Amino acid sequence: MLKRDKVVRQNVEELERYSPEMNEYFQELILQRREKILYEMGMLAESTRSSAHDGTGENSTYSLHMADQGTDAQEREKAFLLASREGRYLKYLNRAIQMLKEGSYGYCTDCKEPIQKKRLELVPTARLCVSCKQKEG
Repeated sequence: MLKRDKVVRQNVEELERYSPEMNEYFQELILQRREKILYEMGMLAESTRSSAHDGTGENSTYSLHMADQGTDAQEREKAFLLASREGRYLKYLNRAIQMLKEGSYGYCTDCKEPIQKKRLELVPTARLCVSCKQKEG
């Protein structure tokens, strides 16, 4: 019984309002992820630009061979989907930074309870606690 009480107390302490140091930790984590995603988006844009010039002519955007055209279209579509996904993630990271500034970061937007630190470390853009996320589906 004593061991169980200690575990419950640790969980409650972990869920208390985040300290300024903890907020700085999460801000740094989010900024690192943001920097990485911006770098990856830049690399993707560069790759897309350079592949547009790899056709038959120096300024060609499309290949002349039918099979190459299909591959080129597929690669462009894949790059577009990846860029869209990364753009969405960047938006979530920016929203998390804004929530840090407002003091609402780390709290579930549904039940208003603190989100566990481990969840935020894994998913720093999380807006829902685990139980509310499971209810959501």
